[in-house]
Amino acid sequence: MLVKATPYFLAACLALSPNAFAAEETTSEEKAQDTSHDSNSKGAESSSKYEATLNKFKQAPATLPFFENAYGYAVFPTVGKGGFGIGGSYGEGQVYQQGMHVGDSTLAQLSIGLQLGAQAYSEIIFFESKADYYAFTSGSFEFGAQASAVALTLGASAQAGSTGAGAQAGDKQSQATYINGMAVFTMTKGGLMYEASIGGQGFSFAPNNNYDAN
Repeated sequence: MLVKATPYFLAACLALSPNAFAAEETTSEEKAQDTSHDSNSKGAESSSKYEATLNKFKQAPATLPFFENAYGYAVFPTVGKGGFGIGGSYGEGQVYQQGMHVGDSTLAQLSIGLQLGAQAYSEIIFFESKADYYAFTSGSFEFGAQASAVALTLGASAQAGSTGAGAQAGDKQSQATYINGMAVFTMTKGGLMYEASIGGQGFSFAPNNNYDAN
């Protein structure tokens, strides 16, 4: 059973800890001195993170046709997921239209069911058409309960169809297709989970100056 949760609600839940209310005393002068440096360093780190994630996905033969033909895509370098009975996922990503960064997105999912362990993975969502792209960037997009993703692993080629997705090693004839205008790929970063499903993932969207709403 899936329980819907907005990205902001789930983010707050995941961030809650005994140290959440601890405050450090910092003078306004120190904050002013650190702001510029922190902004520049975080920006460079973020850019490098997304570039590295996209390069990893581009190394998978199954994704190459999508990078070449998709109208746009959203990439999430790290989606954290884990739980014992109650599992939650949260990730921060960027949305691209034909290679141009047009805004940021957050991913959130809360589910109750048989789950074990923890898993961190990267996720990319390709949009087949302009309509699919705008459906995602509406700011309130959510995958249905039956949504599935193609799991990519080293040495394995991916295959997706209208009824599901999986990875098969040594299958040179494998292919991936759009389902309802979108194709989703994940790449595990480590950990173990009884079930990893993208069903119920909800997304927010915050456009930047490159975004064209028309």
